[in-house]
Amino acid sequence: MSRLEPGDTAPDFTLPDADGKPVSLADYRGRRVVVYFYPAASTPGCTKQACDFRDSLSALDAAGIAVLGVSPDKPAKLARFRDAEGLTFPLLSDPDREVLTAWGAFGEKTMYGKTVTGVIRSTFVIDAEGKVEVAQYNVRATGHVAKLRRELEV
Repeated sequence: MSRLEPGDTAPDFTLPDADGKPVSLADYRGRRVVVYFYPAASTPGCTKQACDFRDSLSALDAAGIAVLGVSPDKPAKLARFRDAEGLTFPLLSDPDREVLTAWGAFGEKTMYGKTVTGVIRSTFVIDAEGKVEVAQYNVRATGHVAKLRRELEV
């Protein structure tokens, strides 16, 4: 499994959002964007992380940073998650895990002491030219957004 490093060109993608509308990474050229990958909508850790991004969105937006969340969930589940939690940034569906794999966010991980294959909770900051600025794998759901904001000075 290959992992992205700062300076790499971010793999482009077009994925459906919670309403089934296509969203491309290229749509965000010219501004910075956080792309984060999470295992499953409406689970405790993923809800905490999504709500932390939601609550930080105005500060991130003021700094010129957009947020995109990506999971293997189908759009209908993402729509329920978005509506239940009042999420105001795009949630994208990657059921085939092609984008997750291209970004190194799907593969072997350790869970409760066992090696399993699944989504590796990961966060990336992509610069205005489409290059990876920050690549973080195996991040924690709780406290991660605050730590990222400190690192980005937002």
